[in-house]
Amino acid sequence: MTVLYLDAYLGMNFVVNYLLLACAGKLDGEPMVRWRYALGSALGTAYAGLALLPAWGFLEHPACKAAGAVVMVLAAFGRSERMLRTGGLFLVLSCAFGGGLLLLSMARGSGGGQAGFLGPSLGMRGILVAAALSYGCLSLLLRGQFAHTRTAGELEELRLSHRGRTVTLLALRDTGNTLQDPLTGRPVVVVEGEKLRELVPELFPARAGLSDPVALLRELEGRAGGLRLQLLPYRAVGVECGMLLALRVDRAEYGKRAYRNCLTALSPTPVSDGGGYCALIGGEG
Repeated sequence: MTVLYLDAYLGMNFVVNYLLLACAGKLDGEPMVRWRYALGSALGTAYAGLALLPAWGFLEHPACKAAGAVVMVLAAFGRSERMLRTGGLFLVLSCAFGGGLLLLSMARGSGGGQAGFLGPSLGMRGILVAAALSYGCLSLLLRGQFAHTRTAGELEELRLSHRGRTVTLLALRDTGNTLQDPLTGRPVVVVEGEKLRELVPELFPARAGLSDPVALLRELEGRAGGLRLQLLPYRAVGVECGMLLALRVDRAEYGKRAYRNCLTALSPTPVSDGGGYCALIGGEG
């Protein structure tokens, strides 16, 4: 017979809910709002307590559990513009936590039933180990995917327009990007070249690639349809003096800024490790 102490059960439930919400927020780069996490955790704990009562047994239905999770996410992340993504991450963490509990339960030889899964055989220590394993594994797998956020002002939408065509990209405000337009002194936008295929298709039938900007510029001379192209020197770690092909687009908009005839450098390689953004803009506010 399994004896369940209500105060310990509710206390453990609150702590686990709080940690799952806080971990989801941290991995997604959300600002730490402890009272909102505590509110979401308290609502989840109240739900778990009511589900133990015979008269409230209907709360065990999967639809009710899903509704309870939605209420928790709304309470914790309701003001975030990325609530759906953070909520999805909370769901993934919860599933990983449940899987960690099951793994520990099986490793200890506990029964496959619910009593062996959540019963005293694991105890608080096993539950905390499962939580730590879940968070550690997901942090390792998702490392770099959520390193920069819009909330902190690091990521912004970049809108480039040229000859009636427009593309919208996600750009990182990079304080290390000090490239400047030699004519105007304005910051140079650096974009993964492949992302501009729809904006300037004239560049891409060429045999020479962006990794050889000098040869590409020579190849495009006289048949680039009047594109305003030039070579832009740059320096980076491991590159003493390199060249990027740069294009003057009609208009660039990001944040509260809008530039005409903006010099845009085309990078031959991705500018982010995890693909979370595909352009770099100057670090000015």
